[in-house]
Amino acid sequence: MMSCDTCLVRNRAICSVLDSGEIQDLNKIGRRKKLRRGETLLWEGDDAPVVANVIDGMMKLTTATGDGRELIVGVSFPSDFIGRPFGASSANSVTALTDAELCVFTRTNFDGFAKSHPALEHELLERTLTELDRTREWMLLLGRKSASEKVASFLLEMSRRLGRQTCTAGSGPSDRFDLPLSRQQTADILGLTIETVSRQFGRLRDAGIIALADRRTVEILDREALVGESEQG
Repeated sequence: MMSCDTCLVRNRAICSVLDSGEIQDLNKIGRRKKLRRGETLLWEGDDAPVVANVIDGMMKLTTATGDGRELIVGVSFPSDFIGRPFGASSANSVTALTDAELCVFTRTNFDGFAKSHPALEHELLERTLTELDRTREWMLLLGRKSASEKVASFLLEMSRRLGRQTCTAGSGPSDRFDLPLSRQQTADILGLTIETVSRQFGRLRDAGIIALADRRTVEILDREALVGESEQG
């Protein structure tokens, strides 16, 4: 059993639209699940028996290319909803990018609960549309932007998403954060080579726009300049 009262993302997750009685009912069909880094929750193309809220840590959504390579198509953060409600199979594999904790529901139980709670269905639709908008923005980034614009846009997006982990609802992005992706994973998701990504990180550092304490920790020193880098085209 899980405790919604102590949930770290209670006010930001999809269940935030439910009242206390409805939360208790939802609590009865859910369970906490911890995943170690690299452990897979759902496999691409297989039956999708569960859906989940991310409570802590990060998950990656991947698809396999024709030559067997893994392509990262998305990253889920705390309070994000993952899985495929009202669907039989998973469009992507969902794997723990870091050690993670999830609030897991069987898909059939969640589908039945959502059908009887219109506010939850509406919130699910809102989040789906938001994710669709984010995907369209990402397609623009990959298709039209230069390498420097891609890296700057990526850092701004990480700042926004990772800032939500420690900030209250409505707070702004974080200026210091640890990247959940390695340089190679960043290169893969941006459609660049690892050498190009490393070169762009170094250029932004040398220009005084960011500071790099190590290969993961990024500090934005000049946000306005970074925004300018992302919009050069």
